[in-house]
Parts: sequence; structure tokens; C-alpha cells
Amino acid sequence: MEKILFTLDDGETVTFYPLEQTVIGAKTYILVTDSEDGDGEALILRDDSGSNDTEAVYSIVEDDDELDGVAMIFKKLLDEDGIGLDI
Repeated sequence: MEKILFTLDDGETVTFYPLEQTVIGAKTYILVTDSEDGDGEALILRDDSGSNDTEAVYSIVEDDDELDGVAMIFKKLLDEDGIGLDI
């Protein structure tokens, strides 16, 4: 499974495994899990990269309204792929 290395503000590196990606309103969102087998905690990351950034800059989606909306889209995408997602 592909993996993404995510560097936290304190310099710690965390590994995430992408499950799905979508674009909403010119913003890219990635549904990731912290477990290679896909059974871990899931997070939604938003690509906040600027045009001058040399590396991708992702933020964890924490706003409840944004999180609910994006989560429902991921649920629909995963259901279409035959993968269940409990929200």
C-alpha cells in the first residue's frame, strides 16, 4: 500500500496510508488511515499548498461542517468501490 509521510509542527514524522482522494471547490482532500491494513484511525487531510511551496502542505480537517461534508463524499466514493466506511 502507498504511504504518505506527514511531518508534524514539532518535527515528528507520522506515516499515513491513503484510501481515497477527491477535489471539492478547487481543494484536494485525501482520506488516510494510520494503519497499513486500513483498519486504523481515519483522518481527512486538505491540501493547503501554495503555488510557491516545494512540498505539499496538508492540514487535518477539523472544522465540523467541512469535515461532515467531505466525509459524506468519501463515504459515497468508498461505497461505490465496495469499501465500507463508518462515519
